[in-house]
Amino acid sequence: MDRVFLVTGASSGIGEATARRLASEPGCRLVLVARREDRLRALAGSLPAPATWIAADLTDEDAPSRIAAHVEKHGGRLDLLVNNAGASWRGTFGDEGWENVRRTMELNFDAVVRLTDALLPLLRRSAPSAIVNVASTAGRISRPGAGAYSASKYALIGWSDALHAEEAAHGVHVGIVMPGFIATEGFPATELLAKPWTRWTVSSPEKAAEAIVDVGLRGRAERYVPRPYGLIAVLRIVAPRLVRRVVSGGAGKALTTATKPGE
Repeated sequence: MDRVFLVTGASSGIGEATARRLASEPGCRLVLVARREDRLRALAGSLPAPATWIAADLTDEDAPSRIAAHVEKHGGRLDLLVNNAGASWRGTFGDEGWENVRRTMELNFDAVVRLTDALLPLLRRSAPSAIVNVASTAGRISRPGAGAYSASKYALIGWSDALHAEEAAHGVHVGIVMPGFIATEGFPATELLAKPWTRWTVSSPEKAAEAIVDVGLRGRAERYVPRPYGLIAVLRIVAPRLVRRVVSGGAGKALTTATKPGE
């Protein structure tokens, strides 16, 4: 029986790379979800595995039920859900206020929870199965100007940990992938890659996709991309004052002005 893998945010970046990587797995079918139908259609046609797609804005009220109905119609099982879609709108809280927090949480957290809620019966029915929530290193370390984004990813990580404990008995593994800066078409990371002391902070969509496979198909609990970011997260726990000084000082400001969180 075919395994069915569903990837959100599949039209570009990490989502597209993940779809291409998963398509190399034997006996699989893919369900691709994103807003841009033309990109989904082109991607589906280029994959070595069967793929269907559904164009949807995940913040729409009916998006979860539409996607669940699509999966039911095309086989009625789901072995892997990759919650990858997300976005960031930069700005300090003093400048952007509640509205920026609201719209960021709506897509990066609320939409993930709503879609997972709609698909959880399918995942349980197909167990053993898995959910991979693509969070961010910003869900461990916060930077100036990215507070709303960090808030959404902190929430996603906390919820994922609880969901893992709750769903293990049902045969549904829940894991987390935490990318740092990922070089994509829309975020080439030119400044970071040009400097030897920041080059290590940048990774590729393909490496993020391999981390998603590691968590989703191999049962890992979580992965940082690139891996050294895990050490920074540990440092945040053992030396929080130092981390705050670095993030608030020159290094943090350089990263803040030169880059934006990306997925």
